[in-house]
Formats: sequence, C-alpha cells, structure tokens
Amino acid sequence: MNQELLKECSGEIPRSILGHQNDPSRLSSITVDSCDGDWMQYLTNRIDVTVQDSENASEIRSGLFRLGRVALDAFLQANVTGPPFAWESTTLFPEDIVKKSELGRFKKLLVSNLSVDGEAVYQLMPHVEIFCLARCLLNHPALGQDTEQILARLRVNFWHQRLLSEISSSLQERIYEDLRIIDHRVLVERSQAGVISPAEFLIERATIHIYHGFDAKARNDLAGAARERSFDFALTGRLGKRTKFQEKELSQLVVLARSATLGETSNALTVINASTPDATSAAQLKPAKLNLDDDTLLESIAFTKNSDSTSELQSDEHLPKTLSDLDPGNQPQLEPLDAITLLATASSITNTSPTDGLTREETLPYAERVLSGGSSNWQIYTQALLVRSRIECYKSRTIERGVLQLQALVDQVIAETASIDSAETSASERSTPTTFLPKINRSDSAPASERLRYIHALASPPRWKLEAELADRWVSLGGLRTALEIYERLQMWAEVALCWAANDREDKARKIIRSQLYNPVITTSTEKLLEDDEDTDVGDYRIERVPLPADAPRLFCILGDIEKSVSAYERAWTVSNFRYARAQRSLGKFYSAAGDLHKADAAYSMSLKVNPQNHAIWFALGCVRLQLEDWAGALEAFSRSVQIDGEDAESWSNLAVALLRLPPEVPASNISKVANNGDIGNGDEHVKDKEDEMLQSVPAADPQRHIRGAFVALKRAVRLKRESFRIWQNLLSVAVQLVPPPYTDIIIAQTRLIDLLGKTEGERCVDVEIVEGLVSHLIATSPSGHGQAHSARDNQETVKSKDENEIPSSQRIGFEKMVIDLVQKKITPLITSSRRLWLVVAKLSLHLRHPAAALSAYEKAWRVTLNKPGWDTGAGTESATITWAEVSEATIDLVDGYESLGERTREAGMAAGELVAKDWKFKARSALRSVMSRAKEGWEGDAGNEILSERLQDLKSA
Repeated sequence: MNQELLKECSGEIPRSILGHQNDPSRLSSITVDSCDGDWMQYLTNRIDVTVQDSENASEIRSGLFRLGRVALDAFLQANVTGPPFAWESTTLFPEDIVKKSELGRFKKLLVSNLSVDGEAVYQLMPHVEIFCLARCLLNHPALGQDTEQILARLRVNFWHQRLLSEISSSLQERIYEDLRIIDHRVLVERSQAGVISPAEFLIERATIHIYHGFDAKARNDLAGAARERSFDFALTGRLGKRTKFQEKELSQLVVLARSATLGETSNALTVINASTPDATSAAQLKPAKLNLDDDTLLESIAFTKNSDSTSELQSDEHLPKTLSDLDPGNQPQLEPLDAITLLATASSITNTSPTDGLTREETLPYAERVLSGGSSNWQIYTQALLVRSRIECYKSRTIERGVLQLQALVDQVIAETASIDSAETSASERSTPTTFLPKINRSDSAPASERLRYIHALASPPRWKLEAELADRWVSLGGLRTALEIYERLQMWAEVALCWAANDREDKARKIIRSQLYNPVITTSTEKLLEDDEDTDVGDYRIERVPLPADAPRLFCILGDIEKSVSAYERAWTVSNFRYARAQRSLGKFYSAAGDLHKADAAYSMSLKVNPQNHAIWFALGCVRLQLEDWAGALEAFSRSVQIDGEDAESWSNLAVALLRLPPEVPASNISKVANNGDIGNGDEHVKDKEDEMLQSVPAADPQRHIRGAFVALKRAVRLKRESFRIWQNLLSVAVQLVPPPYTDIIIAQTRLIDLLGKTEGERCVDVEIVEGLVSHLIATSPSGHGQAHSARDNQETVKSKDENEIPSSQRIGFEKMVIDLVQKKITPLITSSRRLWLVVAKLSLHLRHPAAALSAYEKAWRVTLNKPGWDTGAGTESATITWAEVSEATIDLVDGYESLGERTREAGMAAGELVAKDWKFKARSALRSVMSRAKEGWEGDAGNEILSERLQDLKSA
C-alpha cells in the first residue's frame, strides 16, 4: 500500500494539488497561509480550481478519487491492520509549504482540524496527514455522486467518527444520509452489485448501527445479510463436557453455522499455538491463539459424538436442515462475510444486554465458532480473538488467557503498524517493539490486501484504542500501575487523570488535568509530575494555554467533574464553539442534582440541539420536565426517547405518565409521530404492529385518547421489562380507566403482579376492587350466570350493564376461563385476612353452581373478620366501631349463606348428592351466639347487635 500511495501521489495532477511543482497562475495564489494554515482547506481550494480549469475534469476526478481511496487504505494499514511500511511526510508536505522543522507543529494543527463538535482525535495519531488527505478528497463535492464515491465518502466519515473520543452528531447525520442513498440504490433498485453486494452493505451498515448504539437495527441488517447469502446459523444446545473432571454430559451452548458457498471439505484450520512453535507454515498464516492451560476447564467443549443422544436447548425441528446434521465439534470453515456476521451478532448482543454472565455465555459461542472453524482472512481471525478475549476477561477461569490474549493482540498490532518514519518517531520508538509472543516474520503474515479486504465491515479498533482497552482491563483487575504506564506512554492524560480519580486520588487527577490546560508547563511524565510538592496549590495553573490542546473541551469537563465546577463546564462549551454536547449534559446533571430543575432543563435542551440522537439525555430531560409538571414537554422528550431506542421500557412507562397528566384539551400529536416513525422500537415489528395500529387509530375527538395512548405505551413497556411490578401496576390502573375495559389485559396484568409479588406481599398484591369488577362482569354477561342465588350483600352490588360491555360469544369462553383461573388458582391460595376476597370467591362459586365451595368461602370470610382485634372491647375508638360493623355484617352474610345454601346438594366429589350442610341451622345459631357473647359488654343495645338478636330468634322459631 505504501508503494501504491507513492505512485498515486507522483502523478502530475496530485503533485500540482499538493504543491510539489510549479502551478498555473490561479493555483499559485492559493497557499496554506491564504487558507489560515488549514491544509485541508488549501487542498479543497486547489482541487476546485484544477477541476474548473481542466478540459479533462472527469479524468481528474477519477484520479483524485483513486488517490483518496488509496490514502484511506494506507492509513488503515498503518494504524489498524499492518503490516508496517515506511512513509515520508515530505511526500505530502513539500519544503516550500511546510518546513521540516515545523512538521510536528503542523501535524498538531491537522489533529486539531479533525475535531468535530468539540470531539477530538488522538493527539499523537500516526500518519494523520494521510487521513486528512483521504478525508479531503473523498468528501470533495467535485468527485460526484456515484455510488462508489458515496460509499467511499461514507467509509472515510465513519472512520473519522471512530477516531473521535465520542460520537459526533454532525458526522452521524452525514453518515446516515449516505446510508439512505446507498440503501436505495443497492437494496431497492438492486443496480450497484458491481460496487458492493447487498449482503456486504448490510453488514457494513450493521457495524455502523452497532457503533451508534442501534443494536436492534443492526441485528435486523445482519439477519438480512444472512438471507442474502443463504447463510444458516443458530444458537442452540448440544450435549458435551466443559471441564476435565465432568462425568455427566450437559447441554452446552454452541453456534451451528454453515456457509452456502463453501464445500464440505473445508474443515477447521490449524492455527498457530503458543505452546506449539513447530506449527506448519500454513498454520502460521494466522495470528497467535493462546491456549487456556487451565487445571479444570477443557480447551474447548467436548461435544457428544452420538447424535442420537443429543439433548438440545433448541430442538432439531426448529433448526434449518443444513444445520441439523452438523458435528458441533468439527464444523466447516465459514466464508469471510459469514464469519463477520457472527462476530457482529455477538457485538450487537453485548451492546444490547447488560454485561452479566448470561450475556457473556450467549455471545462467546459466536466467537468460538469463528475460531474453531478457522478463517480464511487474517483480520477476521484477529477480530474473533479480540471478541473472545473481551468476554473471557470477566470469568475467573479464563481471565488470565483473556488478558494475555488481549496483550498479544496489542503487541501484534504495535509490531505490525510500527513505522520507521524518522520524521515523526523518536529513536526509542523506532526500535523494534517487544512482544509477549515471538514476533511473526513478515513473510509468514498476511499481506495488506488480505487484511484490508473486509476492514470496513469489521471496523477493528486502531492501535492506540486497543492499547487503551488493555489499560482499562488492567484497571478493572486492580493493575493501576500497569494501566498508568500504558496511558502515559500514549500520552492520554485524560485517562491518566480518570485512573487516579477512580482510585480516590482526585488531587493528582486535578493536577494532571490543570497541567494540560494551564501554564506553566505540559508535563510529559506523570511520575515527574507526581514527584513535585504534593502541597502545590493547583490554583498556580491559572493562565490558560494558547493554543489549547485539541481535546480541551473534554479536559475541561473532566476538571468540572472533579472540582464540581460550573465554570469549567461552561468553558468547555465556549472552547468548543458551542458544539460540545457533553458540556451541557454535565451542566444538566449538575443542576438536576442541585435541584435547580429549570437550569437543568435549559442545559439538557442545549445539549440536544447539538446531539439530538442522545437517548439518555432525552430521557433525563423528560424526567426533569415531569418534576416541573411540564407535561407537554415531558411528552415530547419521552416520545423522542422511544423513537431513538424503542427497547427502553422506562421511557415507554414515563411516556404513559406524561400522557395521563396531559390536560384533555391538549393534543398529544407526538404519539402519532411515534407510531408512524420507522425507527420505533428497533425490534420485532410483528409484535408491535397491533400496538402501533392502536396508537394511530385513536380518534382526535376521543375524550380518552390520552388514556388509550398511555395504555398502549405501558403495554410496550411491560413487553420489554416483564419483571417490573411497578410498570404492571401502572398498566393495571390505566386499563381499568378505559371504556370499555380491556378485560384480557386486566386479567393478565393482575396475574403477572401475583406472580411477581405473591411470595412477598401475599394478598396485598391483589387489587380487590378490580377482581370484584371482573367477577361481576362475568356474571352479568354470562348466560349461565342469571338467576343464581346470591347473598343479601351480593344482590345489592352494582354491576355494569350487559349492553355496554357485551363480550362476543367467541371470546366469552376464554374470558370466563381466565377469570376462574385467576380467582381459584392465583388469588385463593394467597388469601389470609381479606373478607372481600373470600366474598369474591363465594360469588364466583355461586355462579359456577358450587354451593359447598361458596358456603366454605362465606365461613372463611366470617372467620378472618372475627379475628380482627379490638372489635369486642366496645365503642372506644373509631376503628373498633368500623370493625364491629364489619363483623356484624359478615355474620349476617354467613347466616344468609347457611340459609340459602345449606340444604342444597353437592354436585361433585365423593360426597356428591349429599346436602351441603344438613346441620346448617345449628351452625348459624352457633355463629350468632359466638358473636353476640363477645359483643355483649361493648355493643349491647347497638343496632348491629339487635339485628343479630332478631336473626337468632328467627332461627329458633323456624
């Protein structure tokens, strides 16, 4: 790639644009100084003039496009993939434009010019001039709008995005605009197969989605790519052993995968192994793969050979036929794009799910499948090792290999990208890098063309980010000193400060940050800085540097975090020319924690004007507006939140809260936007279709439109977070407000609440009024329910009219079964002290013509009421009076139940045909005497006691 770039730069037109030869009069007037030192603007202006004055404009565009593409590949080879090459910066910077003595300063200016929205690239990025050349050429409008050129522009802008410290919304908008254009041409028109195949485009777009946090979109694209290539893969289970001492085979997670275009003879390839230096030459074409060497775990899962005894987590009938006969321990090699699909799928799962053990167990098989089957591409295999090491660094048995494998990859990348350019490296840096494993000979490694073939789909990290990831891993393991050594060597002073701050050394962190932002000196060694007097007043660093470092906005924000300084955040905002969204995010969090909600609202709003795709800040803004009772504003914020990430249950739940609080006269226009937005949910469209249809079909004149919108939002929330009892409670309370009520959803919500809270809350998790309403509605709308005997109290209850809430006959049977199961299977085992719930059981039993069960429920309702303390001590307190009234009422209900049900016959069980209670008169009199005797002293002469006495006399005379 080095020679190819030199060849492209040696052409007449490139040399003219770069300023290496005498120029026509119009070009001679364009100098770097006339462009205020902006070299990329200098190139842009010279390209404009060259294209305008030339008679062969199309040929010039083609040559410049080719140069831009080669420059991008050369930059990626130098910083991401290797192998190394020598590069002389004077190829781009002739002496009359930039003096060699000023080359370092000029490169710092290029680094600064790459900042976007206050986000900076790595200050010591090697060969920054090559990337600037590629970015300038491939983004130049004179190159045209052909698909190939738009694709190259998309790629260079995405790499620019990845080189920044955080996501830039400006670049994100450009990237997604180009994605839309290519999507139409490649996937809709199907007219650009010669530029990029639909499958490869889908994989590249999935990689972009993953980086920007749109994981569900990424998985949809990966599934589409698999369909395009007829690639079958599935995460399933097979019997096998994971440990050396395991006797019984258990189901182990495994990814079965087979490419459609690769023959069966391409079995797993041998890879270089740290313990086998005498590997074959064919094996040496792969990066180094470390052995586990654990005293318990096997190197890989030993799967059962006998397929007849296989016990799957996913049964074979659900697997494609191409996978059902695969040997999980010896699967065929995958095509490169198919291997990338598996690695990207693992990345999307990791981003979507929390970093817990289950997620890692789910993602590891994808990386293992690529490694066990081997890969025909060096860079893909390297990426698979990286994915596996990231997962293994969290498990005690594999953490050693995970860290060492990451270290080996870092060594490999450093060794493979080490430049010998004397113009930009010191003597120590030009020395051969030391590596954890023996360095692979140049002849034994893959050429640049192979490594770069799929680099845009893989998006492997540049070498300094990979080293920073290793340092971060050491921090998580407690290796602070090792991490600091890496960060200091990389001169990542922000990370150095964060390391100290995370270890409760905020004094050192503050000193490091201030030394980068303020005079007197920029310290090149943290050790030297920390050897200074510990009592030095950090206020000595008060004179701001000119110019400030490229990452000054980020440094000011870190300083604000350490010092709790509003002025530092405001300075970060100013330095970035009011484009660094994090500064306003930090101000919003600061004001929110301080209780100044109006200022927090303003800060979050300003942040979102710069970066409107930040889901977390839309959510935070919505929460602030809920506290301010700005219901319309909260509705807008949470609507935008679910548009960006439709898988966030809390956003949907809070959206419902905003809708419920919104005044009826205020239209909820955002809801229709949410329903019509193609990005909503980022998930299974089939599951959401019905809910979105409900949102869109709410009439504008419907007085319950806000309630219906809230109901649909809460249904989405509980689908996403089924373990949240609070969201289920909200759904239940909103559902009962609708007319007509969605009875099925009400039953499901109450059932789910019992499942979640029943063991800890008991009967308190049951909404008695709702259950009473369900049973009353069942009786009122069921033909079998009319004419049944009820107690005196039951007959006085008001139920909804049958005409208003008539259940279609096709649904009545299902509804009745759901109500019966809810009451008998879920609620009845929980009842301990609720008379009302026992009365509900009694009422349902009467409806079902189970008189014995109904009478038993009346007896239990009476007993739990009788067991309440304080009622038999007299009318001393209000609570005693209320309890006595309930006791007397329960006693009358019991007597009525004995009278109406005692002489009925049982219809089921061993006692079928016998009377329910042949001695019902005795039981009724005993119940009355028991209550009256306890109430004799405290309630003699009370109306309730008189009623009990009259009923007793009636029973005696009967």
